[in-house]
Amino acid sequence: MGKRLITQRRGRGGSHYRSPSHRHVDDVRLPQFNEGAGTIKDLIQAPGRTSPLAVVDFGGVTDYQLAVQGTKVGQRLAVGGTEVAAGNITSLSNIPEGTAVHNIEAKPGDGGKFVKTAGSSATVVSRGEKVVVLMPSGAMKELNPGCRAAIGVVAGGGRGDKPLAKAGKNYLTLRSRSTANKKVKGVAMNAVDHPHGGGSHPHVGGPNCQKRTASPGQKVGFLAPKKRK
Repeated sequence: MGKRLITQRRGRGGSHYRSPSHRHVDDVRLPQFNEGAGTIKDLIQAPGRTSPLAVVDFGGVTDYQLAVQGTKVGQRLAVGGTEVAAGNITSLSNIPEGTAVHNIEAKPGDGGKFVKTAGSSATVVSRGEKVVVLMPSGAMKELNPGCRAAIGVVAGGGRGDKPLAKAGKNYLTLRSRSTANKKVKGVAMNAVDHPHGGGSHPHVGGPNCQKRTASPGQKVGFLAPKKRK
């Protein structure tokens, strides 16, 4: 059964959706050590990322971290401890309620998985056996108190205020993220190309809501909403 969806095509590799990873700076993980301090040496632009990166010197070892709003070159960043300052990295158990955080670990020591987009941040809601964090999506997430996070809001939040101005700029920007810069409606395709395709006039022709456990070839249209606690 044919359903050549864009998401499937991107996952199969090839030259069309290959990201220029040789231009990418770093995958930006939290430091492996739990105690220490570093100094911001420079702030750089990173292709493939929406936010700038901070070049941090940890005692002769150069590392890259997400730049935080309010930080500057020459500023000291602390790893571990209880000092609440923009850019510092510590465990969620040490961060007071109401503090904005980013680059949050899903499991202790994994280097950071959540909230890494420019201008985004999550909020620590409560602490106990589990730390409850309000994610940018509005979902409440329970995490291990030993998971670490960086304090503050990711820099570069005003990137959407400057227009791309031309299609070529949009193409180059999205190519670095391995994303297609044009999207064709499913109802405009043939039936062999998309579940919404076919018919003598553009209409979906059936329910447009799919369950979350559907196979990749069926996940088109709206996904079933997820209950919030």
